[in-house]
Amino acid sequence: MSSTRNRSVALASAAVVSLAALSACGTSSDGAGSAPGGKVTLSVNGQPPTTQAFERRLFDRHVEQFEKAHPDIDIVPHEGFMDPKTFNAKLAGGKLEDVFYVYFTDTRGLIGRNQAADITDHLKGMPHRGDVQDALMKVFQDAKGRQYGLPTANYSMGLLYNRTLFNKAGLDPDKPPRTWAEARAAAKRIAGLGDNTVGYADFSKNNQGGWHFTAELYSRGGRIATERDGKWKAAFNSAAGKATLRDLHAMRWQDGSMGSKQLLQAEDVQRMIGSGKLGMYVSAADNITVIAKQFGGAYRDYGLAPIPDARSTLIGGEGYMINPKASPEKIRAGIKWLQWKYLNPDLVEQNIRDNIDSKLPVGLPMPPTPDIWKGAVRERVEQAKRKYANVPVANYQPFMDAAPRVPGVVEPPEAQQVYAVLDTVMQAVLTREDADIDALLAAAEKKVDQIYSAL
Repeated sequence: MSSTRNRSVALASAAVVSLAALSACGTSSDGAGSAPGGKVTLSVNGQPPTTQAFERRLFDRHVEQFEKAHPDIDIVPHEGFMDPKTFNAKLAGGKLEDVFYVYFTDTRGLIGRNQAADITDHLKGMPHRGDVQDALMKVFQDAKGRQYGLPTANYSMGLLYNRTLFNKAGLDPDKPPRTWAEARAAAKRIAGLGDNTVGYADFSKNNQGGWHFTAELYSRGGRIATERDGKWKAAFNSAAGKATLRDLHAMRWQDGSMGSKQLLQAEDVQRMIGSGKLGMYVSAADNITVIAKQFGGAYRDYGLAPIPDARSTLIGGEGYMINPKASPEKIRAGIKWLQWKYLNPDLVEQNIRDNIDSKLPVGLPMPPTPDIWKGAVRERVEQAKRKYANVPVANYQPFMDAAPRVPGVVEPPEAQQVYAVLDTVMQAVLTREDADIDALLAAAEKKVDQIYSAL
């Protein structure tokens, strides 16, 4: 389940980056991408549709800038992203782009089926390779550490909360819950405000319940599945899995802090918090923009904290891989394009200004300053975000401060099938006071093991 379809960027010095500076970012062509006949023609997907006017305009402008800085490479952009239904046919028929977009959940299967090029030996000397978070780079690696793609954006789950309701309930909005016990106590106080106010909400349908169960389980140190000798087995019927569901059951039926309306999905919960009737839910940062734009919320009213307990957190995201049939010249050209467009900390100010000019938010833990970096580059990006922010950065600082310390864990294999099974568990716990958690988990474990045995 992907939280957002990000378009990444990153940082620069105090001055706006000029085209001349872009040419000097360490990615100008050295001729290695040139074919004997002249330019390397590189087809890439990920071009936004014309209905997304700002994103399309920015993408096309970047193509022009890149080609000016790299005159030996001709970018041929294609609309669209990853479509699993047509991928195999496009690859077999020679119609797959040279550089193609993938979600984190796709990479393992593509690598295992030899459907992406091994780019390891072509990455030597790539600018900023060492500045990208190791966990994100590993998403695109095989068991031997060979690299088959590059991450370009990610999300991680935290606790989104309504600062206004925290104040009304006598809670400190600058000290959000750090544990699930604290979250439960805060939810009960918020629900105590009355007037149909809900303290905590959760998803439970359209595979979103299984997705959220996964995030909450990870936060306690549990796992949905484990691998041994290349085989996967369900692992959620555990102490952490039972604790997750027992807390939800207690909040729903003992505390009355989750409200009576259940079988919720993202839009329902976003509407609730946007209308001022919900205190908290597990979320990624992109939800804040959705709430503000679509459901009447105001950026100042929300805060983002690390997910409670924070033993680990669910991460997702996107990146690009290269056609396994691509020539070495195309592979090198593809890496240059990906680094320049997505993994280039010298582009941030240009992208920030483009977002500000289009009245888009700057200052959230998401593009135009995605949290894909580590070390000094991460701090430079954060400085640029604070400098140009048009939303209250301090509201989200607890999440950002904790992010480097919270281990990220990707979604389990066959995630959507697994989530569909776990939806039924979440639904039962939230709609039946007599739900038997042990029996629900045992039944779900059998179904998920059947899914994995078919792999």
